[in-house]
Amino acid sequence: MRILAIGNSFSQDATRYLHQIARTDGQKLSVVSLYYGGCTLDRHYRYMLSEENAYELVYNGHSTGFFISMKQALLSREWDVITIQQASGLSFDADSYYPYINALVDYVRQCAPKVKIVVHQTWAYEQGSAKLAAVGYTDHKNMFTDIQKAYKLAAEKIGADGTIPSGRLFQNMLDIGFETVHRDTFHATLGAGRYALGLLWYRMLTGADVMDNTFCDFDEAVTQEEISTIKRLVQGFEPLRLN
Repeated sequence: MRILAIGNSFSQDATRYLHQIARTDGQKLSVVSLYYGGCTLDRHYRYMLSEENAYELVYNGHSTGFFISMKQALLSREWDVITIQQASGLSFDADSYYPYINALVDYVRQCAPKVKIVVHQTWAYEQGSAKLAAVGYTDHKNMFTDIQKAYKLAAEKIGADGTIPSGRLFQNMLDIGFETVHRDTFHATLGAGRYALGLLWYRMLTGADVMDNTFCDFDEAVTQEEISTIKRLVQGFEPLRLN
């Protein structure tokens, strides 16, 4: 499976371990993330029009230092899945998605007519953080409620082939007692947070049973109890039907 993520640091978080998780199961999966920090759908749209080499290419979870345009990436190979998302600072604002997401998806379909387009639902900021307050929320659950609604509407409007519910997974982790899923009040922790995201992408996109996956090469320590709990949570999500 060949996956292209048109995103920002949140897609970088989500795909850090994805290739390695799949490889542990003997599955061939490659993932390219077009990285521009904090990139909004509006900015993606402008980079689409300009065709400038604005994105750092992140390959299988590793920065390459190579910069590329969206068009070059789209035409570089035959992709199976392309993901798209809004920047976290606007993710709760449904109006901010349009008309940019529609134009981007039309462009993607012109360049890669056979590809499956999947929306990556991002997550809320950490409870009590200045970042949360700065976007007008006092409760992270309310921020996530708005995020979920905005992505659901976007997926419907563009006729997406599915949604990866990363935000929902993070809320579930917090609800059952994870102290935090954030490393700086908004990005995912380098261990459990990124692992949970990667495992979720793996299950949603491939349909794999994750309970026996043995990947454990983390950038930050993750306990065996955390690994087991994350597996159980992720296994509870129904995979996308992309075939």
